[in-house]
Amino acid sequence: MGYYSYGLPPFVVVVIALYILLTGSGEAFNVGRFLEESSPYAWAATGIGLCIGLSVLGAGWGIFITGSSILGGGVRAPRISTKNLISIIFCEVVAIYGVIIGIVYSAKLGEFVPEAHLYTRENYFTGFALFWGGLTVGACNLLCGLCVGITGSTAALSDAADPNLFVKILVVEVFGSILGLFGLITGLLMVSQASDFSAASSLASPLVSVA
Repeated sequence: MGYYSYGLPPFVVVVIALYILLTGSGEAFNVGRFLEESSPYAWAATGIGLCIGLSVLGAGWGIFITGSSILGGGVRAPRISTKNLISIIFCEVVAIYGVIIGIVYSAKLGEFVPEAHLYTRENYFTGFALFWGGLTVGACNLLCGLCVGITGSTAALSDAADPNLFVKILVVEVFGSILGLFGLITGLLMVSQASDFSAASSLASPLVSVA
């Protein structure tokens, strides 16, 4: 079943692409036209959603992993239940990173711009920057949440077996949680040159040069 789930979608995409190309409809498969006709607001909103959604997913996944280990290890050593809650806090911080960046990005949306004045170079850049910045931050926080969750799970089980191992593994968990901060900084740098959405000064498309 695994081979079909991984191999079937790419095969279908290749067959459709070849059909469009060989039947003389290759112009329909135009990525540049799709990017030009897509609303910058759609790209920006998708990026903000991915940023918050993937960050919360990473935090929840990490809490699921480390929380089950804390509950399981607490059966043998009840003393670890309170001390290892710091791992849950580290996982929750990952979601906070995503919410912070989502709020910062949403400020770039500014006031609503009518469609006739929306498609400018600056608005395209802002929309794409918010999309890729949000995707980058969300992916970093997703992996960071998994890292912290797995490390926190190991810390809980090791603490149940030997209390002297808790501090040593906690240092590794702290460095793992910093990876999400790196993603946050990267996301801020990606949109540092992006301006707020604004209306075009004229109705003429900026992508068409007027002789």
